[in-house]
Amino acid sequence: MRKEVMILTGAGQIGMAIARRMGYGKTIVVGDKKIENAEAVAKIMNEAGFHVIPLEMDLSSRSSIKHLITEAQKYGEITMLVNAAGVSPSQAPIEAILKVDLYGTAVLLEEVGKVIAEGGVGITISSQSGHRMAQLSAEEDEWLACTQTEELLDLEILKPENIKDTLHAYQMAKRCNEKRVMAEAVKWGEKGARLNSISPGIIVTPLAIDEFNGPRGDFYKNMFAKCPAGRPGTADEVANVAELLMSEKGAFITGADFLVDGGATASYFYGPLKPQE
Repeated sequence: MRKEVMILTGAGQIGMAIARRMGYGKTIVVGDKKIENAEAVAKIMNEAGFHVIPLEMDLSSRSSIKHLITEAQKYGEITMLVNAAGVSPSQAPIEAILKVDLYGTAVLLEEVGKVIAEGGVGITISSQSGHRMAQLSAEEDEWLACTQTEELLDLEILKPENIKDTLHAYQMAKRCNEKRVMAEAVKWGEKGARLNSISPGIIVTPLAIDEFNGPRGDFYKNMFAKCPAGRPGTADEVANVAELLMSEKGAFITGADFLVDGGATASYFYGPLKPQE
């Protein structure tokens, strides 16, 4: 029996939390660069009554993304996208961050937008980092939003000599995600579909725990200690927001980004996390 299909990219805690919240009754096709990660999520969810198909998928490759979509279409009409794939500043060099988090996300939103069903909805996971960097000009934001995907990495502002470090690359990628969602939401709207992004702060996941215990651990612990919430968040709290955005209760919300960071960004600009000059 053909069902509605959810595509989940990135077999991590946040993606799985959203899939568990919104994927019941659907076939969930989960893609991850490491097939063992996709298989692990599929095992957990299948044993909880879901129908999950694991696939190997490289977000930095258009052909890999298109293969994932083609495989997903074998099970039914694609009605949901949850993009939680990506790499962090401590995981990869500048070039990889831009190729995966920036270019790959743009391609994924573009390709799924071509086939998303009427009434469909998508979520991409961005980051609070996109809200921390210095403001870009209106022209630069428009470049990130509207440049043809295959020309994105040729933009002057994204050339290696203009990227200071991996954190800067990550910030640029996440700013691009937010702007790209706005532009793609207009195209998705022509098909009667919606698209939004969520920008989480520090969320407790296995990767985050490694960071807490690593060389940047004190930085992260200071951040959530001095944010208004006074703690890191959980994947299920991100899923709470995704549930609003992906359900009928969010039917009038599209092209938006939701900052879910316990107030860390507010504290960064106007509180105890503000950088000392």
